[in-house]
Amino acid sequence: MSLPRAITFSMETGSSFQQLGMQQALEPLRQQLPGCGKCSTMDGDPGKDLGKAVGCSGGSGIGKGPVPMVCSTPCGNPYAGLVSHLRASWLSGKTRPMEYRVAQLEALGRFLDDKKQEILEATELDMGKPSFEAFFSEILLCKNELNVTLNNLYHWMKDEHVDKNLVMQLDSAFIRKDPYGVVLIIAPWNYPIHLFLVPLIGAIAAGNCAIIKPSEISKNTERLVAETLSCYLDTDCFAVVTGGVPETTSLLENKFDYIFFTGSPTVGRIVMTAAAKHLTPVTLELGGKNPCYVSDICDVTNVARRVAWGRFFNAGQTCIAPDYLLCTIEMQEKLMPALREAIMEFFGPNPRESPDFGRIVSDKQFRRLQALLSSGRVALGGQTDEAERYIAPTVLADVLPSDPAMQEEIFGPILPIVVIANMDEAIDFINARPRPLALYAFSCDSKIVNQVLERTSSGGFCGNDTLMQVTLTSLPFGGIGNSGLGKYHGKFTFDTFTHHRGCLHRNMGLETLNGPRYPPYTQQKLGLLTTTFEVKRRGTCTLL
Repeated sequence: MSLPRAITFSMETGSSFQQLGMQQALEPLRQQLPGCGKCSTMDGDPGKDLGKAVGCSGGSGIGKGPVPMVCSTPCGNPYAGLVSHLRASWLSGKTRPMEYRVAQLEALGRFLDDKKQEILEATELDMGKPSFEAFFSEILLCKNELNVTLNNLYHWMKDEHVDKNLVMQLDSAFIRKDPYGVVLIIAPWNYPIHLFLVPLIGAIAAGNCAIIKPSEISKNTERLVAETLSCYLDTDCFAVVTGGVPETTSLLENKFDYIFFTGSPTVGRIVMTAAAKHLTPVTLELGGKNPCYVSDICDVTNVARRVAWGRFFNAGQTCIAPDYLLCTIEMQEKLMPALREAIMEFFGPNPRESPDFGRIVSDKQFRRLQALLSSGRVALGGQTDEAERYIAPTVLADVLPSDPAMQEEIFGPILPIVVIANMDEAIDFINARPRPLALYAFSCDSKIVNQVLERTSSGGFCGNDTLMQVTLTSLPFGGIGNSGLGKYHGKFTFDTFTHHRGCLHRNMGLETLNGPRYPPYTQQKLGLLTTTFEVKRRGTCTLL
């Protein structure tokens, strides 16, 4: 069955909305004029106007697409008409049937299958991403999320019946899984398919309409999404908006029912401020400096391989990559030859010539990372080529907490090592800083790993490996504090985009049962009410 195509809008811009790394802040939100976010119509017929903006194979690329619709109310927001149209579609109930949700999710599966080669080529053009890494992170993991959702959607959607007190035993009490409505998904550049598609899977599964804003930094992937996703999704319910800071700022002026943002804490605060004006709930998937503690009791070779893989995957441009190592001076000396060997094994004697090592996404990011190489001393790597935006896999030894590399999320192929005296000092070091998105601990002694887990706080945790926790759809992924708000993956994504609506459906008769709660109040009525409504604590039993 062929479905209408998703709308794509783009506006020409020279600005940059870098959601990860060193960001340019969004423009200050303009004062909302009467009617903004409340427009119900556009000039002319909404359906016809929207139809003019649809482009499948030759749709709107970067700065070449149709001019966004302007609503007829005083707000003048270029996206108000689009949001209004999607809201009308959602209110019609179109997205609620399971059959519709399944059809849209299966269409996303066809998008991944049909455009596999184009995705690999686009990500290679944007950041030299090796095809192996691109397939694993952008296609395979997305297909896993999609299939888990399709396999379980019927059960996730079902009403969840709950316990009842004595008075309501003949009534129906349940949790209805309602969609929020029209949601906005703002994605970053480092995993440009994965980080818009996984939230979109949950948004569709939950029955929402959605606007997707891919990052303009990964311009080839943005163009691919803008020009081809429209061939697969329903134009009445899903749209792609391209552009930079002005477009994102304009989008955020509209009222959405949920906003899902992946990026930096700096921009996350701006998104949250915009959402607060409409009391819109948000998920913020941010980042931070992810510590990796290596104890003196470990298999040094295995630690080096697993840390090097996690740090240098996608040329280090991964929000959950180990950002720095904490270890004793003795372990630092043992790790150096092991890390050198791991880098040699993975990328050969000259990683610049390796097809398995990526490049930095932009000149601005390259220059930022190059400046961090002055921290500590370069023990391994350190070579750079600005023309190629190449930075070799690099290990910095004897880095001080005051060095530049320890003042910001690195987000590149640079691994500082900070020397500490023992595990307690490492834990104190971690706890003295903002809570990270991920935390890693390596030790052959599981008690040490558990000590780090129990005495710290982070969005996620992995013992004796890196990155692999995000491959499990059964685990929630999200930050805490400065590293984010909310969680997703698997059923957690469905729940994120679902309003859990508490419902009670009572019997119209049996009014006698309600008598004790009505005035005039008496002690006898209070006694009856207590008997029928009171929840008592269960007794405890200890087996000897």
